[in-house]
Amino acid sequence: MGDVTSTLDPVSTPASGDLGTGVPAAERVLPPLQIGPITVDTPVVLAPMAGVTNRAFRTLCREAGASQGYDPGLYVAEMVTSRALVERNVESLRIVTFGDDETPRSAQVYGVDPATVGAAVRIIAGEDRADHVDLNFGCPVPKVTRKGGGSALPWKRQLFTDIVRAAVEAAEPHGVPVTVKMRKGIDDDHLTYLEAGRIAESLGVAAVALHARTAAEYYSGTADWTAIARLKEEVRSVPVLGNGDIWSAEDALRMVRETGADGVVVGRGCQGRPWLFADLAAAFHGTTTRVRPCLREVADTIYRHGELMIDYFDGDEGKGMRDLRKHMAWYLKGYVVGGEARHALAMVSTLAELRERLDALDLEQGYPGEDAEGPRGRAGSPKQPHLPYGWLDSRELDAEFEAKLREAELSVSGG
Repeated sequence: MGDVTSTLDPVSTPASGDLGTGVPAAERVLPPLQIGPITVDTPVVLAPMAGVTNRAFRTLCREAGASQGYDPGLYVAEMVTSRALVERNVESLRIVTFGDDETPRSAQVYGVDPATVGAAVRIIAGEDRADHVDLNFGCPVPKVTRKGGGSALPWKRQLFTDIVRAAVEAAEPHGVPVTVKMRKGIDDDHLTYLEAGRIAESLGVAAVALHARTAAEYYSGTADWTAIARLKEEVRSVPVLGNGDIWSAEDALRMVRETGADGVVVGRGCQGRPWLFADLAAAFHGTTTRVRPCLREVADTIYRHGELMIDYFDGDEGKGMRDLRKHMAWYLKGYVVGGEARHALAMVSTLAELRERLDALDLEQGYPGEDAEGPRGRAGSPKQPHLPYGWLDSRELDAEFEAKLREAELSVSGG
């Protein structure tokens, strides 16, 4: 991780002979992931997360993934709405602006209108803004699903088909692969993922990723990894990636063993833990090396994150620090840091203030073990999906619903 990784000393757990996958240590667990013309040596994808996976955080994750001497995985930018891209919104264009050392460059697009999605993908591919485009059909946020967008959209099979086709056709002349990320469906009575996976495969997508929850489940409970295995049985000509409840490298190994997935997509598990990608790279290349940072090393990572945030916002220190605040609780999970210190760190406004408050912590603390691991972020609870009136009455889209869908392109993300 650049200036940070050298201090995050990896450790090796006792070798057990096969890492729980039946593969001897020092032998890679999966072959490289092939996304169209892009070869991803470590079959791991950073999931796009709104307000989290900007260029600064991607830099930390990517450097961690490469820190063990392996080529890193695929690191996807925050989702951008197709309408905002077509309108040349300044902030949206910032989202699809990548660092000179980012390769491959990966962007995610959300949209509900085939023509607008096609135009947005044409901008990304035709203007060489990214090497890969992912389509978001996994967002469970009520203000999106209540207008038929996100994880509600595949229920309207023709609309889903038209959007995927428009994106693939827009990207194809430029050699940019398109992938799809989705959920199981709206709820257990309205599942769409198998049909959507088959449609996407037939239209020429380069891979399909499944967050193994329904919109109704939100982020609650336990992800249904058996759904990933079923999708893998249905979609055979392109990679199938699994997402949901990957909190450690061991979870990732177990997922691919149990489902047959060609790779994993990691979301909330890396929040405040960019070094998780070092663990994942090591695990998929067959070693037991893991990063277990002491608090001083975590503090150094937070500070570097702050520097990168300021650079991302073109030198605006205040904006960079405000954006960093949300990460504090995730970074400090499990470490002994008093409530007053946590609150102070969550209110930092300058880099100097950040350094001062980090230095005031008991930085000699070692890694706290399980307390620093596991679920992070708000899981929420199952909830009745918010849908347009009569949305579930038909799999087809009528003119009234089509007009309402135009309102669903909001600057939100998730999946």
